Amino acid sequence: MFAPVERRIMKAFLDIETSFEGEITVLGIYRGDGALIQLVGKEITKPNLLKSLVGTTTIYTYNGSRFDLPVIKEKLSVDLDDFFATYDLMYDCWERNLYGGLKKVEQILGIKRRLKEVDGWVAMELWYQYEKENNKKALQVLLEYNKEDIVNLPILMEKLGKRGGD
Repeated sequence: MFAPVERRIMKAFLDIETSFEGEITVLGIYRGDGALIQLVGKEITKPNLLKSLVGTTTIYTYNGSRFDLPVIKEKLSVDLDDFFATYDLMYDCWERNLYGGLKKVEQILGIKRRLKEVDGWVAMELWYQYEKENNKKALQVLLEYNKEDIVNLPILMEKLGKRGGD
């Protein structure tokens, strides 16, 4: 007789960066099992995205329902809402009168960020420097910025008193 298989609930935190032209330049995923995945440029495909999310049940974002998920749907022809539960932490922030972008909310809640000077506009400039000038340092800064966005989401979730799956 086979023992029932316990279904593990795994969350993933997702954030994208885009170019001035609106293309996805970096797609970052921080999974509940500790894996950090960053797809860059031509690596950003529907198969690579779905492979990176295997085992995930819920995707958490900040402003993802209004930005990240619609851009992914448009550019990669995949509606993540069809495959996963999605949860936008921005609305929990709004319920607590915490308005503004992720960086502003992090600052209010005392969540540390190393790259304080980088924002979405600078991220687009960094991609431009990498793509047009082959500036590998610019790409490294962009990847670090994206990483801070996604690894800070579980910290934000904890500060908000939210508890998802593992």
